[in-house]
Amino acid sequence: MYEVEVKVRADHEVVRERLEAEGATQVNRVTQVDTYYDAPHKDFAATDEALRLRHESRYESGTVVAEETNVTYKGPLVDESSKTRREYETGVDDGETMGEIFTAVGFDPAATVEKQRERFVLDEHTISLDAVSGLGEFVEVEIEVESGVDEAREGVFSVLETLGLDPDDQIRTSYLGMLLGAPEE
Repeated sequence: MYEVEVKVRADHEVVRERLEAEGATQVNRVTQVDTYYDAPHKDFAATDEALRLRHESRYESGTVVAEETNVTYKGPLVDESSKTRREYETGVDDGETMGEIFTAVGFDPAATVEKQRERFVLDEHTISLDAVSGLGEFVEVEIEVESGVDEAREGVFSVLETLGLDPDDQIRTSYLGMLLGAPEE
């Protein structure tokens, strides 16, 4: 599976208005706490990979209605035009124990990224309005595909433009990279 994604800085109020005007459907509001791990056998920062444990709380009317934890591996970027990468993800029954397993086999916690995320769907694309602690407001447009990455990327660019955003303003650096001081690409 490939996650084809483009991220830009943007004012959420302006984007919400565009989403409403385009008839996007709001999916949910969540809080995500992502713990990233360093590998004992290679430098994920150098290889542009990531191993993440994500705890997500979903809200309705300000009340937590569901919680889940997932473990995700993100491979290196596969092109120069977006944040497209191979991604593997699965649910975990006990996130705390999974974190202890990672640590026991030599994967050390590197950093934690916390964000508030509002998800919308428009033309089969997921649009996320992210408020990231310590970084600010971003918009991500993404779609998952088995193949056809180039066509999917063009679709993502088109959705960004529909929302009044410029694909040329994209940031290819991850939130983790930005928090650790990597320059925005």
